[in-house]
Amino acid sequence: MINRLEKLQQMLLETPNDTFLLFAMGLEMVKDGNDEKALEFFKKILALDENYCALYYHLGKLYERQNHEQIAMSIYEKGLAICKKLNEQHNFNELRSALDML
Repeated sequence: MINRLEKLQQMLLETPNDTFLLFAMGLEMVKDGNDEKALEFFKKILALDENYCALYYHLGKLYERQNHEQIAMSIYEKGLAICKKLNEQHNFNELRSALDML
């Protein structure tokens, strides 16, 4: 039986620039404790679509885990500005909370 990670990898072979699939892969890498690989996926999403609002929370948290609080803060702030521009209230609130906790 094929697992989730293998299925995502297969789908990415067909559509390597699909931001949803890249995001899912990044989250799988985080779940597996592979922050470096997750960062690669997250950075690729930023290069493809900086308006991918859900990314900023997870990318900021990744930087927090790596003790890069200033980078995390700037990621949260950038995400807040984008979410505000796009009227993405849920993601905005999540980022606001993360920034306040930092």
